[in-house]
Amino acid sequence: MKPMLLTSSETIPSNEGWLYETKYDGYRCLLKWDLNSVTLQSRNEKELNDYFPELIHFCQINTEKLKAFLPLLLDGEIVYLVNDYKSDFSTVQSRGKMRSQKTILQASKNLPCSFIAFDLLQLKGVEITQHSLMDRKKELADLFQSAGLPLSPSFKDKGTIQLITFSDESDLLWARIQEWNGEGIIAKKKNSLWDSGKRTNGWLKVKNWRYVTVILTLFDQENGYFNGAVYVDEKLEEITTFRHGLSDEEMQTLSTFFQTKGTRISATIWTIPPSICVDVACIDFDGKKLREPRFAAFRFDLKPEHATWDHMLRQLHPIPRHVEITHPDKPVFPALDLVKDDYIYYLQEIAPYLLPFLEQRNLTAIRFPHGVPGESFYQKNVPEYAPDFVRTSFDDEIEYIVCNDLKTLLWLGNQLVIEFHIPFQTNDTQCPTEIVFDLDPPSVEEFSLAVEAALQMKAIFDNFNLTSYIKTSGGKGLQVYIPLPRNAFTFDETRIFTEFVCKFLVEQNPKWFTIERMKKNRNNKLYLDYVQHAHGKTIISPYSPRGNNHGLVATPLSWHEISQQLHPKLFTIPAVLERIKETGDLLKDFYKVGEQQPFAPVLTTLKNLRK
Repeated sequence: MKPMLLTSSETIPSNEGWLYETKYDGYRCLLKWDLNSVTLQSRNEKELNDYFPELIHFCQINTEKLKAFLPLLLDGEIVYLVNDYKSDFSTVQSRGKMRSQKTILQASKNLPCSFIAFDLLQLKGVEITQHSLMDRKKELADLFQSAGLPLSPSFKDKGTIQLITFSDESDLLWARIQEWNGEGIIAKKKNSLWDSGKRTNGWLKVKNWRYVTVILTLFDQENGYFNGAVYVDEKLEEITTFRHGLSDEEMQTLSTFFQTKGTRISATIWTIPPSICVDVACIDFDGKKLREPRFAAFRFDLKPEHATWDHMLRQLHPIPRHVEITHPDKPVFPALDLVKDDYIYYLQEIAPYLLPFLEQRNLTAIRFPHGVPGESFYQKNVPEYAPDFVRTSFDDEIEYIVCNDLKTLLWLGNQLVIEFHIPFQTNDTQCPTEIVFDLDPPSVEEFSLAVEAALQMKAIFDNFNLTSYIKTSGGKGLQVYIPLPRNAFTFDETRIFTEFVCKFLVEQNPKWFTIERMKKNRNNKLYLDYVQHAHGKTIISPYSPRGNNHGLVATPLSWHEISQQLHPKLFTIPAVLERIKETGDLLKDFYKVGEQQPFAPVLTTLKNLRK
């Protein structure tokens, strides 16, 4: 059995006979699931089990829950979600090309993919493809709900089987897809049946095209393709080859221009110097080439110098509607040659990883209105000119900004909020959601003290069977996190633990560590701050930049990276964007781990010691 195929459309149908889903860019796949086996089958009927062991494992550990529904056959997509509306195809593709078992296993941990189920073809071994789509959707939703499987796509729940959600209204979904730079939208007739391997007008895909300006450089008469490039510094970098989208007249005009004005470098190939700009429509960029490129328009109004790598990145990541970016060329981190537009781009890309820590928390922002370095100030109260979409929360007569979404984050970025400081609890509880230890060496030259303190803390936490996480502070130190179950412990209770750990380390290492709050009395030792973990106090959020010359970021690390070779200067804004492509989100399971954290017996032990 092969997947039913979609038909491309330039418009979204709009009547009550249709439903709408997010289109994800991944591997189309059928999932065959019975009591004794699980098989992932590509649209070309190739088995994919070996490439995505995390999905096979997820099915195996959930087989008992689904026992009453097996055998099952699901239609869906293998994806690597970078947000709830977008999958990074290049990650899925690279996973599908791996051959080394060791490499595959490591990738399944660092870059786990998910299976998004959007149709049910077989239930309890009975084929239901000739039931209406809405009937199949209902059966699929009931199945997921009964088994306790994820009921909507979430990039936070990687390595899982997830149910796609659908809407009867296309406008709101389309707006969200555009805001989060998704691939497109799928419209399906509610009464459609499922036909193996057939292309149908009952399932339509509408792409969320991005338009990139390129310089024409080469024409190959043999295949009719044109090459397009952009400037990287002062050199041209080819990023696309295309022929689709050109009318016969446009094709003839361009090919004639190359052959009469260009330089012939082989029997069928001509080149021209940088002179003609065109817009190319695409769905994404894989790091080297535009994906699914097609000609969109001539840009005779632009000079070739306009088509640069940075401009391409901005075109690929348009600013959401209702968000205005002023003075995009304003220097923000001059030492890194980063302007405001570069900073906004960082926030767009890091938003899926940063926002989970900002959501439902009162924000204390530090703004640098003239860039870094420069004058800065704290801001807690929401300004009067804040747009309507910015949510707020009152606490102690202060109306705080609560950054719950991308639009608010980018608006804050436009205000040149560089540092995002958050409390240890969300707005719906008085209990901490995590414990954080701030390891503060006297200067960056003594960063090795922070490394030593972190490793000793890790040994203590491991002995207590507590899962811990670590990040740089974005300055000269490190910060160690222990996620907690929600609404389970008070700040007074966590204080028992933090005080014990810090005092124990000082007793063991009095020459290196101190809990002395007065800097002048620390004698060049690392300060272990347990007092800061309290109601009303804040900590720099994971993935937040810091207002220092180097553009450093409070960067999550894996514990195996913690060594004397580590240095905070490695984690600049550009470096973190590249790093996350390799490591994935090291905090992806943070809150899930917190709910299972065995902190209660540890606290009981410490309380007994104090008696």
